[in-house]
Formats: sequence, structure tokens, C-alpha cells
Amino acid sequence: MRKQNITMTLKDYYNQEVKKKLMSDLKIGNIMAVPKVVKIVVNVGAGEAITSKGVLDKIKEQIAIITGQNPVITRARISVSAFKLRKGTPIGVKVTLRGKKMDSFLEKLIKVIIPRLRDFRGIAEKTIDQHGNLNIGFSEQIIFPEIEFDKIDKIRGLEVTVVTNARSYENGKKLFELLGIPFKKS
Repeated sequence: MRKQNITMTLKDYYNQEVKKKLMSDLKIGNIMAVPKVVKIVVNVGAGEAITSKGVLDKIKEQIAIITGQNPVITRARISVSAFKLRKGTPIGVKVTLRGKKMDSFLEKLIKVIIPRLRDFRGIAEKTIDQHGNLNIGFSEQIIFPEIEFDKIDKIRGLEVTVVTNARSYENGKKLFELLGIPFKKS
């Protein structure tokens, strides 16, 4: 991958260079069939929300700061007696990013967040599923620069899913490599 211009945004880089490279490498004839990022879903599961009520509000506030968009509270789909969980109980928070917010979040993820990870040796290739989507789990929300360490009540993990329209693992992996996501060397 060539070094991209510092002033060029990730979206401009995708439109000017990545699309052409994907068309030639994957032998795609139609430019509309080139894999692209469709949406990004940020999800936090909070099992502790069953016992303490204010937890989801704090998580919701932190995710809103991280993504720049107001998240939605997710509810349990089924009842599980072993976890004292009833159907419809609020147990998590998620936000779906599209458009400009998705582009800026992906750029921040690639250029700021991933390089800040401790002992980082690359993202495992198994984080890409068979449909070409990338699933990354972070164990701490404090790796995001918007979160102030003094204002958090507890360190929580979060999941980021980058959804593409790639139809296979190989196409998705090629897209992410060209966008600049560092994978582990095999």
C-alpha cells in the first residue's frame, strides 16, 4: 500500500485509488460491484444493567461521545433463568453509523485508535467473516481519545463491526488491506 496524502480523507483515498486497485485485482468489470463499506455498528453489552439501573445511561453517554451519534438501548430477545434475564429487559447499547459519520469514524479507527492499542501486532485475519465484514472487539473504551479517564465509572469493552457489500472473505480482506487496516503477518 502506498502512503496516502496527509490532507486526503479516507473516502477520497478510497474513491481515487482503492476502487481502481480493487477492480484490477479482483477482476471486476462494473465499478458498482466494487466492495465498499456500507455501515459501522458499535455495540456494548452490559449484563450488569440487570441489577443496576444507571449503568446504561453512562454507557449511552460514552458511546454518544465516541461516535457522535445518539445510541439505542438494546433489549433481551429471550428469557434466560440462569442469568435472571427476562425478555425485553434492557441489556446493551448500540449505534449504527452511515454516511459522513461512518467515514470519519472509520478514518479515526484506522489512523488513531488501532495504533494506540497496547502490544499491537496486527488484527487477526479471522476477524473477517465469510461475507467480508470486519468484527473487532476492544477491551477498554478508554482507547478512544474523546473519553476522559477521570469521568468513567468502570472500564467496559465494546465491539465494532464494519459491514461491507463484499460477497466473500477474500474480497473483504483485500478491501480492508487497501484501506490501511494492519493484519497480522502469517
